[in-house]
Amino acid sequence: MEIRVLKYFLTVAREGTITGAANSLHLTQPTLSRQLMDLEKELGHKLLIRGKHNVSLTQEGMILRKRAEEIVDMVEKTESEFQSITDIVSGDIYIGGGESDCMKYIAEIIKEIQTDYPDIKFHIHSGNAEDVTEKLDKGLLDFGVLIQPVDLSKYDNLSLPAKDVWGVVMRKDSPLAQKEYIELSDLYGLPLINSRQAMRKTSSKNEFIEWFNGEFEKLNTVATINLVYNAAVMVKAGIGYAITLDKLVDVSKESELCFRPLKPCLESRLDIVWKKYQVFSPAATLFLEKLKERFSC
Repeated sequence: MEIRVLKYFLTVAREGTITGAANSLHLTQPTLSRQLMDLEKELGHKLLIRGKHNVSLTQEGMILRKRAEEIVDMVEKTESEFQSITDIVSGDIYIGGGESDCMKYIAEIIKEIQTDYPDIKFHIHSGNAEDVTEKLDKGLLDFGVLIQPVDLSKYDNLSLPAKDVWGVVMRKDSPLAQKEYIELSDLYGLPLINSRQAMRKTSSKNEFIEWFNGEFEKLNTVATINLVYNAAVMVKAGIGYAITLDKLVDVSKESELCFRPLKPCLESRLDIVWKKYQVFSPAATLFLEKLKERFSC
């Protein structure tokens, strides 16, 4: 399997037509069609359903698209790392993380490096812990910012110097909006929107689940989320109350939403992690040095 052909396949998947993909790749249609048929023959599976005016992916084609995207991303990342090995520190740094106000600490380091090393470029991927750790394990990310609860046993890590506070996002016209804090008894019977990551039982301590004193399964979870933007949309629509972290949803004076912290207070630590025994590019090594200077005890 050649990288070039995988890129051809991804272009066809994106364009939806052989003709459109051929034009985009500056190839003739017969040449592209032959390359795709050779790829199907090599893999022993049909990848495309060829219609009169467009093409779609078979189930095998969808599997290959996911793998091909990962392979191409890894190749481009590797090429970038070798191109950056010069006397001038340059290159690309890939960081993934969930939504958190504590990302400001990472942003401060990025700004510092950007000022001193303008040839270093940063690529930020937003996702939940499952998404970020999957990309870390595959080498598609250099670093991940993870919000507890999450299992850190596979990674080296540094803790960020602040914690995120859990609470409830609700409409300002909700009766609960009159309260200063939200207690467990306030949540009984309410339609709740919860974080899938926080709800997941792990081998490590899950302080989110523990806060509910074994009552979590009795609550009315009507929806789950991995990132909070869509939760805010559902709260505005009156679907439910989102249990989430502070400072992620607009609760300004102009907003129709508000945030009330949980009582007793529930906080989550954040860690920046990387694979054990990871071999970094010069740019990523510099970033790690800055992390250790800032966050090591």
